[in-house]
Amino acid sequence: MRDSGSSLLTRAAVAAAAILAMVFLISQLNPFGEDTIDRSGPAVIKSIENLGELKSATANLQVIVDVEHDTNNVPDFLKGERVLFVAAGKVDAVVDLRELKDEDIKVSDDRLSATLTLPRAELRGATIDTKRSKVVSRDRGLFDRVEDFVGNGVGRDQEVYDLGRRKLEQAAAADPDILLQAEENAKATLTGLLKGLGFERVDVRFQGADPPES
Repeated sequence: MRDSGSSLLTRAAVAAAAILAMVFLISQLNPFGEDTIDRSGPAVIKSIENLGELKSATANLQVIVDVEHDTNNVPDFLKGERVLFVAAGKVDAVVDLRELKDEDIKVSDDRLSATLTLPRAELRGATIDTKRSKVVSRDRGLFDRVEDFVGNGVGRDQEVYDLGRRKLEQAAAADPDILLQAEENAKATLTGLLKGLGFERVDVRFQGADPPES
């Protein structure tokens, strides 16, 4: 019985060794080997898209709003108003990165170079700074002062605030340097981001812009 038990153990050990040898040989042949797929393109896109709308420049502006309301055939001292309002605020310039497509980001095979083509910078709506904005003067007719006294003039300043906001936006749109600065800042930000991801050469371009000189 002892010999039989020893024989069974010996055969089991030999079988185990044979199985291990087969596994080793199969692994060397590598019939089911793994392939490495470079996902750097989509990964880069996701990293940039996560930035969303990149606010890359802010213009701090101040404009004068001069509004006058006249009533036909009624003297100004009875019915009419003139308001002089100083509107201070800011307008942001942004580069929207949320609509980037695969073809907008090109990565070299060695993953050392990247080329980005971005949408042009755009201006967003103006924001009034209520602490810095104020009514400098207000001339009203008698009837207008009575309306204010009884409470009918509530919200009267909304018009000058809305007009001030539009004038801030117009002032920002008239200054091309704001958008140019926004694009330069966006370029610097994304260049730093991609170099942090391991790219050595980064080329950031904007849609419709002249290609860089070689």
